[in-house]
Amino acid sequence: MLGQRCIRLNTRSVVYLIMSLILTHIRITQTSVNSNNPEVIPTKLEKTSTDNDRNALTINNSGNKILSDTSHCPNETLCSDLPNSCLNCQYNPQCIYGAEINVTCSPKPTVSCVPADGSGGTEVKRKTLCRYCYQTERWEQACEQKGGCNSIDSQFKTNCTVNGEILCMGHRTFMKKVPCNWTQGYRWSTTLILSITLGGFGVDRFFLGHWQEGIGKLFSFGGLGVWTLIDVLLISLHYLGPADGSLYI
Repeated sequence: MLGQRCIRLNTRSVVYLIMSLILTHIRITQTSVNSNNPEVIPTKLEKTSTDNDRNALTINNSGNKILSDTSHCPNETLCSDLPNSCLNCQYNPQCIYGAEINVTCSPKPTVSCVPADGSGGTEVKRKTLCRYCYQTERWEQACEQKGGCNSIDSQFKTNCTVNGEILCMGHRTFMKKVPCNWTQGYRWSTTLILSITLGGFGVDRFFLGHWQEGIGKLFSFGGLGVWTLIDVLLISLHYLGPADGSLYI
């Protein structure tokens, strides 16, 4: 018809367009890699019991949060044998950070124990490090995992609680940035096998939820094989993941 133009595409043009799309996807994916140093947001010591975790925690006289559940604590045992999670301890906030200190502890109100020396005193001495709870190591904490966190941000804010056996100053529950390890059940090995065997039909892209790229890959026969090979490489390097932002298992 008059007024219309026909655009002819040769093999070189098709490969160029496919490579441009793939390189653009790689640049977008690379921007998702953030610093691995998690940011800790300490909770202020003057914060009251209106915290989100007030149902699981209580405040002792020194202002420190303590776990209220003492069902695991043994009764009528030596006070010196009680686990740390069954004790309330007093700390000196003027101590030198990182130094080993001795703290005076006593059983929680619902815990009964037998004094070791028969004097009737229930106080015990424990050794710990001078540090606030938010300064503890990651393996010493239990953090809430939030479903739906976006791996594009790589980290998300959540509540973390120090393990009961760890002695530390300040609130035992605090806000912290932790790596997003949310997953929806996509296996990396399954995805890689699909990409190697059926990647030319876009099955790997469909499986991961990238529908638009999957359709383009299907009708271009895997970008004449070039797109297929590049997707195998991207999946093997974990650059190409699920469309919902979750991580492989």
